[in-house]
Amino acid sequence: MKKEKATIHDIAEKLNITASTVSRALKDHPRISTETKKAVLKVAQKLNYQPNHIAAALRNGKSNIIGIIVPTADRSFFSSVIRGIEEIANTAKYNVMICQTYDNYEKEVQTVEILMNARVDGIIASHGKETKDFSHFLKVKERGIPLILFDRSNNDLEVSQVVIDDFLGAYKATEHLIQQGCTRIAHFTNTLKISIYKERLRGYREALTNNGLTYDESLVIESNLQVEDGRNSMLQLLQLPQLPDAIFSASALGVVGAMQILKERNIKIPDEVALVGFSNESFTLFTDPTLTTVDQHSMRMGNAAAEIFLEEISSDSQKFIPQKIVLKPELVVRQSSLKKKN
Repeated sequence: MKKEKATIHDIAEKLNITASTVSRALKDHPRISTETKKAVLKVAQKLNYQPNHIAAALRNGKSNIIGIIVPTADRSFFSSVIRGIEEIANTAKYNVMICQTYDNYEKEVQTVEILMNARVDGIIASHGKETKDFSHFLKVKERGIPLILFDRSNNDLEVSQVVIDDFLGAYKATEHLIQQGCTRIAHFTNTLKISIYKERLRGYREALTNNGLTYDESLVIESNLQVEDGRNSMLQLLQLPQLPDAIFSASALGVVGAMQILKERNIKIPDEVALVGFSNESFTLFTDPTLTTVDQHSMRMGNAAAEIFLEEISSDSQKFIPQKIVLKPELVVRQSSLKKKN
């Protein structure tokens, strides 16, 4: 038989005191004597008592927990955002509950429901690539739970957002390649139903137009932007009559796949094909050559999301106006895009 968990009533019965006295003692209430507190802690340890945070949240209406939803935590971008959130949250005595959806829509819906049932005080989320119906996030808003979206967002929800200027980041990356003398620049993108990829394509396209270059649809390849997708996309470009002289990828992983194929075919980087990625992942410093990329300021993004949560939770929900913070991206230039000047 499974042993039932000890409760404050079990501790109270052992010491012949009330459950409310036990509760106050566990919370280090000043009106409870030091002797009683010691006795309660001793019995609690003996019974292996674990506080029921969900029950406490139901009683108090506050759990001091922020739910964080990310597609995956093993990418340095998302882990860095989480760190940025924790940095601010912990100073305000909040803990975080981290959930991964793996870009699966059903998993995301289930995760939102679990966090609401756990009575989290707020949710900070980046939605998955499969998400087209946002009604599960609408439920969060309707329950009066602060909801902040970051990186991947949705304007129709009318909730606070922290994003970077994806258009500007892509424009800077493409313009940099043009300044290196590149005239035939390919672009790796993801599903254009997600606003960040739509904006990165728009930035790429406008940089070409503003610099007198023609936009060529055959040079734009859509995929999931993982390493294997980058390899396949590069193989597709190699089938064209004329090889592009540069690639701007909407993710760093996608361009690493392209880099692998180019090296296997002895095509020189950056002299024959220059490369730029997006999201300044830690591995971009260790590729050969090192990878030029767009820094999304992920720590700052996490800080800002947590700060908005704290502002919203402490204000009148009827008067709080959702905020949109747009961070400016930074192009980090490394070896993969610097062509030798003649």
